[in-house]
Amino acid sequence: MSIITQLLINGLIAGAIYALVASGFSLIYSVNKFVHFAHGATIAFSAYALYFLFSITGLNFWLSAILAVTFGALIGLGMNLIVYKELRKRKASSVILLIASFALLILLESLVLLYFGADVKTIGYINVAKGIEIFGAIITPLQIMIILVSLVLLVLLFLFMKKTKIGKAMRAVSDNKNVAEILGINSEKIYNWTFIIGSAIAGIAGVLIALEQNLEPTMGTGLIIKGFTAAIIGGIGSVPGAILGAFLLGFAENFGIWYLPSGYKDAIAFVLLFLFLLFRPNGILGIKKGGDK
Repeated sequence: MSIITQLLINGLIAGAIYALVASGFSLIYSVNKFVHFAHGATIAFSAYALYFLFSITGLNFWLSAILAVTFGALIGLGMNLIVYKELRKRKASSVILLIASFALLILLESLVLLYFGADVKTIGYINVAKGIEIFGAIITPLQIMIILVSLVLLVLLFLFMKKTKIGKAMRAVSDNKNVAEILGINSEKIYNWTFIIGSAIAGIAGVLIALEQNLEPTMGTGLIIKGFTAAIIGGIGSVPGAILGAFLLGFAENFGIWYLPSGYKDAIAFVLLFLFLLFRPNGILGIKKGGDK
């Protein structure tokens, strides 16, 4: 029983991280209509920004965390203004935008590697604390904080999308850009906001990941693969679906390595990705578009 409880807790922790990655990724996709793989680089940049500000310059941790999240939001906005906006002006297709996002991911990860080196980094702000026992399973205070922060942020994102003027405008542009513009909504302004908010969420994910795990320059690639997989499972155009998919992925990975060696954890994500792409490409909560059968 304790093993099952431990796997449930581990799956919840992984799902909370994946949900932050997938929600920001899915938000950007749903409004901008292209796959923003460079979202992973935003997470890595935010994590390394925290490391630089706190561990190297000695700045206050909470101020460093706020600046790291802000930096993540600005990185996302900068990618949109400097690269994606210019490509949209040239009527670039979603495939060209996808290729550009992949190029940005490689470029930004290479810059991290160039500046910080290839060796693993740690933040070391929170000392390793004794785990709390719950029904025979162990969870640390940091892991509890990660779950709580993630859940609170996801609720706030849901309320933002449903209740605020900007959130409603995002949903309008997502549903039909042309109609939204006829109604007076500036689509370019909304694109900027989606990148700011989605990248800020990625920045928060980067900070939380940096506290619990080691940092390495290519960390963004692995995380965006998990976020992309979660979004496909839940429905890539649906933010709630992406969150659902993230927790399902977290549970699937952790229960999967109960039977398989831990090295197969990433393989489980890829198997799920291929299964959903083949048999349910719209995901669990995805909406079929015109022409889909």
